Amino acid sequence: MNLPLFMRDRDGIGYQATLLGAFTLAAAALLVTGDLVTRGPIAEREAEDLRASLTEVIPAALHDNDLLANPMRLPVADGPLTVYRALAGLDVAGVAFEVVGQGYAGPIRVLLGIDADGRVLGARVLAHAETPGLGDKIEVARDDWILDFDGRSLADPAPARWAVKKDGGVFDQFSGATITPRAVVDAIKGGLETFAAHRDALTASAVLQTQTDQQGTDARGTVR
Repeated sequence: MNLPLFMRDRDGIGYQATLLGAFTLAAAALLVTGDLVTRGPIAEREAEDLRASLTEVIPAALHDNDLLANPMRLPVADGPLTVYRALAGLDVAGVAFEVVGQGYAGPIRVLLGIDADGRVLGARVLAHAETPGLGDKIEVARDDWILDFDGRSLADPAPARWAVKKDGGVFDQFSGATITPRAVVDAIKGGLETFAAHRDALTASAVLQTQTDQQGTDARGTVR
């Protein structure tokens, strides 16, 4: 078999470029194949983890629907907010959505559950990069600190008291890690404020929501 001259000269630029291109193409094909194979299982695992977290912030006794089914997309200043609604029949018993606070080492993602009256049903930290042994006390598996938000609302305590004790508020801080609990307090308070600002849309009955969908809301629940 007569190969082109540039492929017979293994020290030549042409041969080296062709070899590199072949390896690059093979690596890309492997990456694409791996992504296609693992995408489904990863998505299923993420859904399972989210469902488990939702059950911790919205009690099962409050609803009779699948919390992951038909999430609502609420337009807010930072972009569309995904809201999971707990339905008891056609009535909204509660909602859950993610809030984010800026901690010492980066963003702290918190899943917040709120009942129809604006009270916290529960809050759980989804992800953070805070210092182990100090900031990680925001995790319910490490400490019961975050349970102090249960039953709280914008009226309990008063807005000015929604802060850690060092800042004149009612919530405990951690020794040597005030920034972390402060970030969580601010995030949860912000979530309650978001709920209060959009309460009518978030708590509209399933029947009303369906009628609104037909008049200007897409099937996913994004209010236009």
